[in-house]
Amino acid sequence: MGLAKTEMFTDEQNKISLFAKAFGHPARVAILQHLFKIDTCICGDLVNEIGLAQPTISQHLKELKSLGLIKGNVEGTSVCYCIDKENWASMKDIMTHFLDQDISSNNCC
Repeated sequence: MGLAKTEMFTDEQNKISLFAKAFGHPARVAILQHLFKIDTCICGDLVNEIGLAQPTISQHLKELKSLGLIKGNVEGTSVCYCIDKENWASMKDIMTHFLDQDISSNNCC
């Protein structure tokens, strides 16, 4: 399998690709929706809310955290997660700019 060669692309193109990956799995979408719904940090068990095994939830949380869409703080023996509002706003700006590109009115295809 070949390398992704991400260095060939702009920072913006790489960011858009990573954000799209975050939304590419329904579990990550469900986690984000739940965090927005409760509008606070969650220290409890997302397993009951999402319905997946703990290792699976942990892997999705790790992915979302590495993208900066959520943040986590250690409190005792658990990690509390919430939306990183600053990074979320930045992601929205980047994605909105990308998605709001107008389609030209030429008669192609």
